[in-house]
Amino acid sequence: MNLTHIEHLGIAVKSIEESLPYYEQVLGLKCYSVEEVADQKVKTAFFKIGQTKIELLEPTSEESTIAKFIEKRGEGIHHIAFATDNVADALAEAESKGVRLIDKAPRKGAEGLNIAFLHPKSTCSVLTELCEDPNKK
Repeated sequence: MNLTHIEHLGIAVKSIEESLPYYEQVLGLKCYSVEEVADQKVKTAFFKIGQTKIELLEPTSEESTIAKFIEKRGEGIHHIAFATDNVADALAEAESKGVRLIDKAPRKGAEGLNIAFLHPKSTCSVLTELCEDPNKK
């Protein structure tokens, strides 16, 4: 699997608006993008630090996976995302090594990335996202 770097850390929050002061005023980071991903029932906000991003995830529906995560575990780190040059190949390789897949094929995520998730029951209890920037091909 050709992973190039940590693409981002996903952090579940009840409210992006209420979380922004900590990231901007305390940590000194600048939110450069807020976007709703309707099919995932989530609103995202991104910050960049070095080559890595932090993604805040706010549920837009009580049925979203983020709402369920917050209800069960509270706010906090939700997933780690790794950049790869080919999500489909990375998924096939992971599956061939016995990793349980949440997504059988890449789908569109925030910032126009192709994404797919690996099930935490196969990844040492860490929800793992694979990301591919289709503009970098």
